[in-house]
Amino acid sequence: MRLFGKRPVNERLKANPQTIRKIFIERGFSDEEILKLARKRKIFVEKVDDRRFYKLTRGLNTQGIVAEAEDFFYDDFDELISLDDPKKPVLVFLDEVTDPQNLGSIMRTLSCLGGFCIILPKRDSVGVNETVLRVASGAENYIPVCQVSNLSNAIQKAKKAGYWIAATVVEKGQNPRSAGLRFPLGIIFGSEGEGIRLILERQADYRLTLPMKGAGLSFNVAIAAAVFCYEIASQRH
Repeated sequence: MRLFGKRPVNERLKANPQTIRKIFIERGFSDEEILKLARKRKIFVEKVDDRRFYKLTRGLNTQGIVAEAEDFFYDDFDELISLDDPKKPVLVFLDEVTDPQNLGSIMRTLSCLGGFCIILPKRDSVGVNETVLRVASGAENYIPVCQVSNLSNAIQKAKKAGYWIAATVVEKGQNPRSAGLRFPLGIIFGSEGEGIRLILERQADYRLTLPMKGAGLSFNVAIAAAVFCYEIASQRH
């Protein structure tokens, strides 16, 4: 798996340098902070010519740096939900979200807020791939991501572990500010085309809708996750 660009490589060097095998830089690359950190972590840096660098990057704008890294490591869902209550993260269940841009954006937002964990199903969902990591810009180092066989079963496990579950719906849900949310909390987001599957919505204790006075449209799932989770973080703290 490759990391493209200064921010993803720099954050990985800071947080999980042991997962980087090698760094490639283009001729003329001059970010001394990253090079100094790589030397400190004893990671080999190879300067390559323009032709080879283009092949490594597949023509992407990488700011002159690429890292060869280990495959992404998913956290254990059962371990996370068994933590003591004050340490339990807010669980963000993504139901059939297939766009890597959206997943990367959600990871970046939630890593900034802190105290969240993303839950992905193994089927009919994007996984954490190179595109996701490029968009996440290093966020994967600061937020746990779990991959489960069945999202419905995972929600049931979370409820047995003491979690309350919220489902986000386009209309006829409660305003999250006045819903009286209880913690520990899990929240479900659905795909942009279909929304949350009914089998998952029926498992929810809350149905939440963002009040909007503008055009009769809906938020992109990454934007919706940012707005909902900002409010959740405010209430939790």
